[in-house]
Amino acid sequence: MTALYWQTIGEGERDLVLLHGWGLNAEVWGCTLERLTPHFRLHLVDLPGYGRSQGFGGMSLAQMAEIVLAAAPPQAWWLGWSLGGLVAGQIALTQPQRVRGLITVASSPYFAAQDDWPGIRPEVLSGFQHQLSQDFQRTVERFLALQTLGTASARQDARLLKSVVLNQPMPSVEVLNGGLEMLRTTDLRLPMAELTLPLLRIYGYLDGVVPRKVAGLLDVSWPHSSSVVMAKAAHAPFISHPDEFAEIIRTFVTEGGIPR
Repeated sequence: MTALYWQTIGEGERDLVLLHGWGLNAEVWGCTLERLTPHFRLHLVDLPGYGRSQGFGGMSLAQMAEIVLAAAPPQAWWLGWSLGGLVAGQIALTQPQRVRGLITVASSPYFAAQDDWPGIRPEVLSGFQHQLSQDFQRTVERFLALQTLGTASARQDARLLKSVVLNQPMPSVEVLNGGLEMLRTTDLRLPMAELTLPLLRIYGYLDGVVPRKVAGLLDVSWPHSSSVVMAKAAHAPFISHPDEFAEIIRTFVTEGGIPR
């Protein structure tokens, strides 16, 4: 049986869908909920095959976006972290009339590094894929540790991420491999340049997964969008700096701007 886990909470009038990253689930947003629920009706989703959304196999980005969109409100703001940013971007490209605005967090339209593009070295992603079949849990833990490196609260943040994974059903190797394949091969740089809806990109200055140089490159090639680089954050800014993060989201969605 396949069923998508979807929880709706909050007192605000605006719908905001939160999409988590690779290997995780909707519990990752725990630090931000009390800060966001006064302003939004939050939709917490476990992506297909992750956490409580069991019974799904490996799938393409388009398939994952279609499944998530089918459960979503008619119109919403979408916030995608890391891999979730690709899913949210795909939804905005295929059904822009369903998207009031888009926020990507520590995400990139193309995660793999190329000569002229900063990102994760393709051999690192391939290595994770290879290691998954040999030592599933350790591979996931290594990827989570990579996401918090450099922050003042790195150890504590990594422990929190690990508990989020371990407290819910683990994704299968097939699902995790499918997610890594999305990170390795998806390239939305040109398609997303055509989007005209409100678009905010949030980055961590210390992020070792999505280098901050991506922010500057997209400032040029996506001039319709805005970016914020959080000075002391890494790949999970909503965990290390929840107050600052929530204020950025609130200001962008409700006032159409960015805190200065």
